[in-house]
Amino acid sequence: MQTAEEVEKHVPIREGEYGERVATVEPGGVEYIALKERHGKPIDLFWTWLSPNLEFATVFVGVIAIILFGLNLWEAATAIIVGTLLGSLTHAVVSSWGPKFGVPMMVESRGAFGFLGNILPAGLNAFTGAFGWFIVNSVSGAFALLALVGLSISWFWLTFLVIVVAQVAIATLGHNLIHVFERWALPLLGVVFGLACIFIFINGNYTVGFNAKAPLAFGGDVGGWILAFTAAFGYAAGWNPYAADYTRYMPPTTDRRMVGIWAGLGVLVSCVVLELAGAVLATVAGTKWGPNDIPTAQLQQAMPGVIYYLTLLCIAVGAVAANAINIYSGTMSLVALGIREMGLTLRQRRAALAILAGVIGYVGGLVFQAQVAPGGKYEAFLLLISYWIAPWLAVVFVDYWLRRGDYGDESIFYDPKHFRWQGFVAMAVGLVVSVYFFASNSLYVGSVPNAHPEYGDLTFVVGFVITAVLYFVFNLGMRGQTSGAKAAAGSRAP
Repeated sequence: MQTAEEVEKHVPIREGEYGERVATVEPGGVEYIALKERHGKPIDLFWTWLSPNLEFATVFVGVIAIILFGLNLWEAATAIIVGTLLGSLTHAVVSSWGPKFGVPMMVESRGAFGFLGNILPAGLNAFTGAFGWFIVNSVSGAFALLALVGLSISWFWLTFLVIVVAQVAIATLGHNLIHVFERWALPLLGVVFGLACIFIFINGNYTVGFNAKAPLAFGGDVGGWILAFTAAFGYAAGWNPYAADYTRYMPPTTDRRMVGIWAGLGVLVSCVVLELAGAVLATVAGTKWGPNDIPTAQLQQAMPGVIYYLTLLCIAVGAVAANAINIYSGTMSLVALGIREMGLTLRQRRAALAILAGVIGYVGGLVFQAQVAPGGKYEAFLLLISYWIAPWLAVVFVDYWLRRGDYGDESIFYDPKHFRWQGFVAMAVGLVVSVYFFASNSLYVGSVPNAHPEYGDLTFVVGFVITAVLYFVFNLGMRGQTSGAKAAAGSRAP
């Protein structure tokens, strides 16, 4: 592996001067970040990944474990902790690659998938982040604003617009503003959600038992546990394809172990606490979770009025914190597809795509709010995320291991002639075969869970294993090969 100084001679360098400025549009798009532009500390990642999870979509992951999957509180708690721990661990690993490679996550993915093959994961990531999560989080934030100001559902378009404009503005300005916004949002979100969780835990019913009549209690308590585990993993791992986007500006000499620890802890702490609170909230007396009930309104049954209204405000702020990241990284993935708009600079391209994503997401949110917002088909969305991220992780992890983390001068990340059928085929086969293991009653139930419902949903496990094995077999002989000379210790060390 070559030094960062050598890499700069072989890859496109991000245009313009940016430094640590906040009130300016981030120059460039998915190019390599030069040494002179590197800044930031590992601890910054704690609040960068803590704040965006302090929102109602996180709480609702715990709710569905009780209401939809039928688990008791203790089963839900273990599923949430184990699933989130696994998703946070993978997030820590891919976050640590940012300072080393200096490129966005979906550009680094080209090393394993090739330039054209990378269209598969980058396209899925763009759709998931810039549109899927955009709608989920924006809708919950808009509903919270409706309840906060006392407006009827007919005013949803207005509160939804307020949320969309705020998050698109932050995402358009880019990397530095996102880090600053997440840091300054944390005290408000942390204190209010902390108080809300205390009241929820105080008022919970800890004797609730397994409910075999729950709408998606597929395969009994074991099958339901696996579904809840997969949903928790999908929520945490949903951040994985964005990870390096927020660490690529850090100097290559940064302690990458601490980068991974702080990034993983941010996801782990926020998701575990709020998802456990969501599971307990589902047991609080007076809460209603029918198809016509507004999920955010159920918080009122668990806490005093002043905390409830502060929580509604923070749900709206949390939605913006989450979607600023979703839009920014989603549009990064669109640029990573190789889009070459005529007459636009890279700076204009990324910003224009962020605004375009906001417009499309706004229209989609108005049309599909009942289907993708928490309370609709949210659990199917979480499962689908785990279905594609697991095979993608399998390819990039095995590729990194086979290469010993050595991608030479990194020119392959930007070479349109870099062809790698192995990654595309392995992931595609993993996705197709794993369809037989789908176990979402609201989406599709495959032949395997139909025959053995007690196994629940094993899709992401099967998809990961099949893809990893195939990619390894396709690349026998790569292990031990290196792309360049070893770097000096402390600069580009694996």
